Amino acid sequence: MKVILQETMEGVGHLGDLIDVKNGYARNFLLPRKKAVLADSRSIKAFEHIKRVAGERAKKEKSEIEAHAKSISAVAITIQAQVGKDDKMFGAVTAKDIAEALAQKGFTVDRRKIQLDQPIKDLGTITVPIKLPRDVTATVAIHVVKKHEAEAAPSEA
Repeated sequence: MKVILQETMEGVGHLGDLIDVKNGYARNFLLPRKKAVLADSRSIKAFEHIKRVAGERAKKEKSEIEAHAKSISAVAITIQAQVGKDDKMFGAVTAKDIAEALAQKGFTVDRRKIQLDQPIKDLGTITVPIKLPRDVTATVAIHVVKKHEAEAAPSEA
């Protein structure tokens, strides 16, 4: 019996595959559990149409995400950090700090998507990749600079 799989099944096939299975397997397992549909000309045409529409939607969505990635990559973030003797930083710049700085610029990014191997503990410029949906990656330049003493200490008036 020819059926079209509605989901990927280990050892049987992938989503959308047109396969030939034993009649009992199809009638007793695949069809009642809605894991497959009977492969007649109508269902094959319907499935092809759904596949084509989903492919077009995925292509459009990926182009939108790539445009969003370009706009994120155009942003440069400056984070001020307190430093001590010999320009040694107190603390570190983490993914949370980067996410907050991006939010101030108008980009909402989940901090878990920021690919920071370890917190930034040095002054300077670092390029950090951000993982977006559909295997799209944006890169952001992070400038870590000294916090000036005048800004750090409140002025006494």
